Amino acid sequence: MVCGGFACSKNCLCALNLLYTLVSLLLIGIAAWGIGFGLISSLRVVGVVIAVGIFLFLIALVGLIGAVKHHQVLLFFYMIILLLVFIVQFSVSCACLALNQDQQGQLLEVGWNNTASARNDIQRNLNCCGFRNFNPNDTCLASCIKSGHPCAPCAPIIGEYAGEVLRFVGGIGLFFSFTEILGVWLTYRYRNQKDPRANPSAFL
Repeated sequence: MVCGGFACSKNCLCALNLLYTLVSLLLIGIAAWGIGFGLISSLRVVGVVIAVGIFLFLIALVGLIGAVKHHQVLLFFYMIILLLVFIVQFSVSCACLALNQDQQGQLLEVGWNNTASARNDIQRNLNCCGFRNFNPNDTCLASCIKSGHPCAPCAPIIGEYAGEVLRFVGGIGLFFSFTEILGVWLTYRYRNQKDPRANPSAFL
């Protein structure tokens, strides 16, 4: 039986927004866990992850309230925001999957040069110094330099994981982008369905 009734559309939309709520809380929890255990010291990285989690939580909250109350205005704004998020996320996901090794290296080098705290985390966790070569005048928190042993550059080590990480991020992004376009379609259909329990004259 095809799910086309008012109650089915409402339940599907509520379930989708509950999924977004769980994902947003997971993002916030991972960021707090990373900084709490000292795995990430970059406030910029943590701030971006937490901001994305809060933004997703607010979107899910608007969608959930709109679905439960069948609120036309909230559902309209939810549909527009979700469509914009879909366009951005789909574009970024495709870009992540399309990057070749040279482009990945250039992207990593730009990020390396612009995030000092994240650079220190990488050097400490991967036990390497410098991106392609290490300048003795620079600061390095890796254990190899403290023990007097030669340290390997970080670029080859990061490069081993960069492709897998980008493919994973791109795949996850594509999956959620399709759930977002599903949410747009459900919201559009749900807005134009009458609540069988409501007064017909109250339908906008």
